Amino acid sequence: MGMPREMAEAQILEAAELEFGRSGFDGASMAGIARAAGLPKANLHYYFGTKEALYRAVLENTLTDWLADAELWLTPARAAREGLRGYVLAKLVFSRDRPHASRLFAHEMLQGAHHIRFYLSTTLRAHVALIGRTFALWAQRGQMHKVDTPHFMFALWAMTQAYADMSAQMAAVLDRPALLPEDFERGAATILGLLLNEPSLGMAAGETGAGTWMELREKN
Repeated sequence: MGMPREMAEAQILEAAELEFGRSGFDGASMAGIARAAGLPKANLHYYFGTKEALYRAVLENTLTDWLADAELWLTPARAAREGLRGYVLAKLVFSRDRPHASRLFAHEMLQGAHHIRFYLSTTLRAHVALIGRTFALWAQRGQMHKVDTPHFMFALWAMTQAYADMSAQMAAVLDRPALLPEDFERGAATILGLLLNEPSLGMAAGETGAGTWMELREKN
């Protein structure tokens, strides 16, 4: 009996994420991805059709997972402090655990986002608008200042995704071959300190939610 479709697609996407992340679209091959997935090359064509379709699926899968974190944390059901803290930590966990996905996405952006521009201008744009409504409600509750939502999100994405995209630079500055777990912990504390010490969020000076990173790390 063959592997269930959902399982096969997940296995292919995981292998493709690593191969495209290491070699880019031009450098990766369907044969190499098939070997990494432990599946016949024909299976890749059966489930995804073409190399370009698989590449697009990997990028969209990354965005889907990022948006799932936003839906979980940036919601009116949470207070601003809890939601923003949880979102930042979730993004850092992703950067730590799936750096190839983040770097592949960054590379696609640098190339002009030709493969997923429609997705960005529709699905992602709609999600940012939804997040903006959450921020507006938080501002009405006095939990944060009014913000320019797109640019606020640009800043959050840049700070958290840098721990994957720019990890080589960070490791060089820190004089080590690669980032250590403690670097992600210090990064989390620094970002949360910058973000949550904002008086509008009701945080006392120096209160960055110590222990939250450890709790989230244990869950992931």
